[in-house]
Amino acid sequence: MRETEVKICGLQSVEVLKSMVHLNIDYIGFVFAESKRRVDPEQAAELIKVLGDWKTDRRPRSVGVFVNPDIEQLQEVMDMAQLDVIQLHGQESPVFCASVKERLGTSVIKALPVQGGPDEAVAGTQRLDPYGGRVDAFLLDTYDPRYGGGSGRTFAWEAIPAYHERAGMHGIPLFIAGGLTPDNAGALISAYDPEGLDVSSGVETDGVKDIAKITAFVERVKRHGTTA
Repeated sequence: MRETEVKICGLQSVEVLKSMVHLNIDYIGFVFAESKRRVDPEQAAELIKVLGDWKTDRRPRSVGVFVNPDIEQLQEVMDMAQLDVIQLHGQESPVFCASVKERLGTSVIKALPVQGGPDEAVAGTQRLDPYGGRVDAFLLDTYDPRYGGGSGRTFAWEAIPAYHERAGMHGIPLFIAGGLTPDNAGALISAYDPEGLDVSSGVETDGVKDIAKITAFVERVKRHGTTA
């Protein structure tokens, strides 16, 4: 049985993170790129310590979100905050992704922005091919001209099957982000069955992570997202 994985991104508060320890969450994301949710390495290190308190048989994996970093910047963060996964949201090349895996010993998620209607979006699936064997997951997110992602808006979901098939050709799981909420997560899983969902603003109230919304999101994903 495959269970849809959940990534909650943009955590900044130790107190909020402690309130989540009873939930079945697979990844916790910390944003190091330009964002109102940005954390510094010292904050991330403090937050990562909380993951050891998780009341499940496996703690969530820690994910650092970066846009066009150099390897030195990543190493500086890793020296202080031991991340399990590096998520790259810029124009990072396949060679750079492979270098991150080799030099830092982390998994790598490569985010790809999706824009336009379904036909235009599907035309971009060939972008995945050079990353085959060099990343551990793909993340589709709605294109944002400033940050590349994190817009809080959905993209043309009709494009998901073409990306899912292409990723599957390389044996690489596909995560979906962009405008997800507790209200639409179940519909997305039922229609497209991706390997994982990534949410940030959709589980916030007035820009602050809301434990009630996080709980509802996790429960709905896990309820809808178990397949043979």
